[in-house]
Amino acid sequence: MSSLANSLNQVTAAGSQRPAALAGLELLASAVLLLDADGRIVYANAAAENLLESSLKALSRQTLSAQFLNPAELDNICAQAREHRYADMRQDLMLERAGREALHVHSIVTALDEPTGHLLIELREHLQHLKLDREERILDQSQVNKELIRNLAHEIKNPLGGIRGAAQLLEMELPALNAGELREYTQVIIKEADRLQTLVDRLLAPHRRPHIVGDVNIHEVLERVRSLMLAEFPSGLTIRRDYDASIPEFRGDKEQLIQTVLNIAHNAAQALAARIEAGDAEIIFKTRVARQVTLAKVRYGLALDLHIIDNGPGIAPQIRDRIFYPLVSGREGGSGLGLTLAQTFVQQHMGVIECDSRPGCTDFRILLPLP
Repeated sequence: MSSLANSLNQVTAAGSQRPAALAGLELLASAVLLLDADGRIVYANAAAENLLESSLKALSRQTLSAQFLNPAELDNICAQAREHRYADMRQDLMLERAGREALHVHSIVTALDEPTGHLLIELREHLQHLKLDREERILDQSQVNKELIRNLAHEIKNPLGGIRGAAQLLEMELPALNAGELREYTQVIIKEADRLQTLVDRLLAPHRRPHIVGDVNIHEVLERVRSLMLAEFPSGLTIRRDYDASIPEFRGDKEQLIQTVLNIAHNAAQALAARIEAGDAEIIFKTRVARQVTLAKVRYGLALDLHIIDNGPGIAPQIRDRIFYPLVSGREGGSGLGLTLAQTFVQQHMGVIECDSRPGCTDFRILLPLP
């Protein structure tokens, strides 16, 4: 433990640095923090930064208790660990945070065998393994949907062409006496065949279009969508920006990403119709960097964490688990393709898209790997 003690002394003296002796902790998926004898944070690994939504520099020298609204149980565990020197203290905790979702974690607190009185704390989110399972199911379901759509679309296209052609031939053979009156019926057949053809083409669009890769600045994408949205909804809608300017460019298809964000934002605006009329509708574009993220079963050191948040009524519970399925829509007259296309484009970028919705706040989160 002497090397660890030396590292801790270096961190205490130098501030928010990452000691070489603790480099292995950066690879862990669970959050790990070191507290000094006064309960102040002297080290947090990347997973802890991600969990607490703050950097080591910002957390350094703050107490861990100050991060939560109800720290009593955690403080009690830490006190017992220091006092009794158990091998470790384990407890499930629900840690509330101001303006953010509560954390449901399994905590492991260990008093280090050092005279400095440091504590090692590990926090494991209960929802993490459920989230990974859900992402795997979404990927599998998406693949099934792609195959189903592709096969179904081709099966529909062939008879549609025959129906349209037959209606055109029938229209040419109509008797002159009743041609005008009967042509109305053939035109209905032709127009409906064209409408179904357009729908099929939209279903196949993401599979046909080439993936054009180039350097992408995500904030240019968001600004483009913002200008389009404000042009369509010039009054009653506010689009706020909460950007992390340090996010690097990455390789991707800019047009696909614009379409992805536009589809989500446009759905949000349509759900906000009543609030737009009242003048208090709001959409937030928020960007952050997430660390040590698993996307599609692959671990990435850095990922873009993009949120599109609105203050609308939320997604109806009966369709909440099916919003990314094709032809599922919560709006009267909606095609149910916007979110399906968004999910397809995000997955083509090796990312994931998920949604958390409740009345007054719907948050679409897009995670994309960064270089």
